[in-house]
Amino acid sequence: MCGIAGFLENAADRSDEGLSRLAMAMANALLHRGPDSGDAWAEASTGIALSHRRLAIVDLSSAGAQPMVSACGRYVLAYNGEVYNHNDIRPELEENGIKFRGHSDTEVILEGCARWGIKATVRKLIGMFAFALWDRHERRLTLVRDRLGIKPLYWAQTSKSFLFGSELKALRSHPDCPGEINRNSVAGFLRHNYIGGANSIYQGVNKLEPGWMLSVRAGEEPVLERYWSLDDVVAEAQAKPFTGSDTEAVDALHDLLMDATGRRMMADVPLGAFLSGGIDSSTVVALMQAQSERAVKTFSIGFNEEGYNEARHAAEVARHLKTDHTELYVSPSEARDVIPQLPFYFDEPFSDSSQIPTYLVSKMTRGHVTVALSGDGGDELFGGYTRYFTAEKYGRSLFGQPQALRNLEAYAIRSLSPSTWDSLSNIIPASRRPSLFGDKLYKLANLLNGERDDFYRGLISHWHNPDDLVIGGVEPRGLVWDEAVKQRVPDFIDRMQYLDTMTYLPDDILTKVDRASMAVSLEARVPLLDHRVVDFAWRLPRHMKIRNGQGKWLLRQVLYKYVPKEMVERPKMGFGVPIDAWLRGPLREWAEELLSPAALQSTGLLESAPVQKKWQEHLSGRRNWQYLLWDVLMLQAWHHEHCKPVAMQKYA
Repeated sequence: MCGIAGFLENAADRSDEGLSRLAMAMANALLHRGPDSGDAWAEASTGIALSHRRLAIVDLSSAGAQPMVSACGRYVLAYNGEVYNHNDIRPELEENGIKFRGHSDTEVILEGCARWGIKATVRKLIGMFAFALWDRHERRLTLVRDRLGIKPLYWAQTSKSFLFGSELKALRSHPDCPGEINRNSVAGFLRHNYIGGANSIYQGVNKLEPGWMLSVRAGEEPVLERYWSLDDVVAEAQAKPFTGSDTEAVDALHDLLMDATGRRMMADVPLGAFLSGGIDSSTVVALMQAQSERAVKTFSIGFNEEGYNEARHAAEVARHLKTDHTELYVSPSEARDVIPQLPFYFDEPFSDSSQIPTYLVSKMTRGHVTVALSGDGGDELFGGYTRYFTAEKYGRSLFGQPQALRNLEAYAIRSLSPSTWDSLSNIIPASRRPSLFGDKLYKLANLLNGERDDFYRGLISHWHNPDDLVIGGVEPRGLVWDEAVKQRVPDFIDRMQYLDTMTYLPDDILTKVDRASMAVSLEARVPLLDHRVVDFAWRLPRHMKIRNGQGKWLLRQVLYKYVPKEMVERPKMGFGVPIDAWLRGPLREWAEELLSPAALQSTGLLESAPVQKKWQEHLSGRRNWQYLLWDVLMLQAWHHEHCKPVAMQKYA
């Protein structure tokens, strides 16, 4: 795992040394991603410079160092990630006369591109990756990002140069990097709690999206090309669905996950796994332990607050699987101490509050291992989110009702506060009681006056009218508003899974895991997001994902081979912290300062009145606006870290 950065200048007016020095300044901004070593490669005659910070995982020798030049001398590679089938590809290249200098996956990618071309090579790779390849003959730079968006890659085209890097802080270390805030991105952020798609917080700085490659020559416009598409996966699944029995499906998924997990246990450094005690992480750990001759190292964190602690469930699974388990119970003060660091590590506004425990468990884990496997992706692929089986269970009756009746039901829900609904939910047995019951009912109330796709958009929205809040901003209408998706994915629940995989997964979940783990120089690997697993999951019929009102049916059957059913059967619990109570208590003074009219006016991004209204309602206890307020707080904190106050006259 590493960090990469570099640039291609339109006019070659620097020396090799000058190019290298600037490229290393970009790479050194990513020191946390690669603390073991760093280097740059530059060519003054063409204005190209590539740089790299290394977290050594495979082939710890200098033979794995980057940037790496191909044996033929034509190509130079700077690469971030891991390719888990490089030992399968290596013999093919050796048969073609390639003599390898080391045993790194970097060299396999590089020599594959030299022998077969970039696209053909990338399609052979199983893994996570973001890389930059310079062709010295064609004078062309190519950027590539993995299929699901596990590894990040940003780029910007300016009048003087083309810039790229693993994180925005690398680009911002270059004097040509654009610095104007993209107010449309701010509006999108307030709806989703992340900045999605190809956008970034800066005008003119872009993300390379998952499954895409970009090529550019000095002074020319970049050319974008898709080499992998979930649309193709869905179309293939619709044409050739899985038709086997339940038993055949369980066996097929078991074998596929066993291989995907086993491949991700490849490392020349200590390795472990995150364990929450839920279905996804428990499955990954069970399959690791089944292939390990020693106890797998597992890690979890706990909170003493009721409703936020999964550590006891993780400990029970760990005891059953006989792992070498480490847990840390975090005090509120320890969790809150993380908050000031978040704007630096996330680089742009990001307000999924589970970033706090994700960082804490990563920090603890890094004290023992350098690589950790994670269970991310199971919800999107196997129907684990509550909205999927809620839509299946209630969708027909809900949307079959007259609109007037739905409006009446929404009114009835809002007649009681979320906290009152939480109190009333105590009559439900604890084993069946949903967490944050009142908040979920209020979300339902907001959706009762819409259609099916409004239902989905409402569920994933924080601020429902961000354009009214952002000064000079208009929300980008991306994939979740694209009517063409209905034709490609006609089934509503499939469509929700598709949209989550294309948006929420890379832009929230995987961004959170990457930044939090790399902040402490820990490599996180996600076996459930092996693209072969994605292909298989999309071929499955609905009843193998959602059955009897419960998600992840097939994944559960794999887990039950190793862990008793009763040990993992419980309501889904989010990986979060009690932001709602903290904002009324120990975080109140900090929040008051950032949410004050003066602070909001100084930042110059948001209208003050709507924020103040939500803040006062939250403090009174009448409403729980924790997520909306956390969005604003993270935006304000980010601005304080990265920007100077904006003159209001421009938007008056």
